[in-house]
Amino acid sequence: MQNVNLNLLRTLQVLLEESHVSRTAERLCVTQSAVSRQLTQLRELFGDPLLIREGNRLLPTPKALQLKGKVDNILASCQGLLEEPAFSPQQWTGPMIMASSDYVAQYILPDIVERVQQQAPQVNISYRLWSPEYLSNLADLDIQLVSTMLPKIPEGLCGALIGSDFPVCVMRGQHPLANEPELSLAQLAGYPHMRVSAGGDKDSFVERELKVRGLHRDVQFSVPFFSAAFQTLVRTDMLMVLPEHISRNMQAWFDITYKPLPIPKPTHSYWLLWHLRYENDPAHRWFREQVLMVMKSSMYSI
Repeated sequence: MQNVNLNLLRTLQVLLEESHVSRTAERLCVTQSAVSRQLTQLRELFGDPLLIREGNRLLPTPKALQLKGKVDNILASCQGLLEEPAFSPQQWTGPMIMASSDYVAQYILPDIVERVQQQAPQVNISYRLWSPEYLSNLADLDIQLVSTMLPKIPEGLCGALIGSDFPVCVMRGQHPLANEPELSLAQLAGYPHMRVSAGGDKDSFVERELKVRGLHRDVQFSVPFFSAAFQTLVRTDMLMVLPEHISRNMQAWFDITYKPLPIPKPTHSYWLLWHLRYENDPAHRWFREQVLMVMKSSMYSI
């Protein structure tokens, strides 16, 4: 048998229900001649008259009655493909995998989990430490939502802007440069540096700006964890270039101070990112809306 056009099956279904060409045409919003043409096609397709005219009525043949249940089931199944069940946070179990820097994990993620768990008590949330090299492979990873710092949303990804700020130079409160009103290029390059390697690219611009001025900085310590970085910073004379909002917020926990940079500095933009395949998923949409609300309201955010 040739491929069956679902529109023909829908016409057959309505003809069997109405037993009348004009009423069938009205329900399908087509002309009577179109219904008559489709009935001719159906008769050829099934090798049977299907409907026999009796006065103003069309009477189904045994073959038509045999087909009716099958046609109803087929069209009901097709309709089921198009009907998306309503998303219910109360019933949602996840899983949802989110990645970020450990700063977000330590200071903002608990608020996210609390908010989500109150509305979706069965959800399963997992966390991954984000690394910049993951970005090009996000389509192949199991990470569904990313919080990171980038100039713009990469092609092929979707995102929402959390906020923006700028980098500063951070040091311990008793650092030899702590009382300087501003830093010089020589001072910025003269002290050893440390950097937080996880999350977005926070400080590579420093090398580029110093290089064009004939200077170089010595990065002596690199670590993916903000807490380890600050614990080390307060015990050494190393400098660290970080986003201003993190430096400001961490003054409540560590004896640190920060200074403006003596070089041109970029604007840091912070995003929630996800792959295009999750764009229209109701559960993902609900989850990222909750995360974005927490991100924009947290005292530790921008």
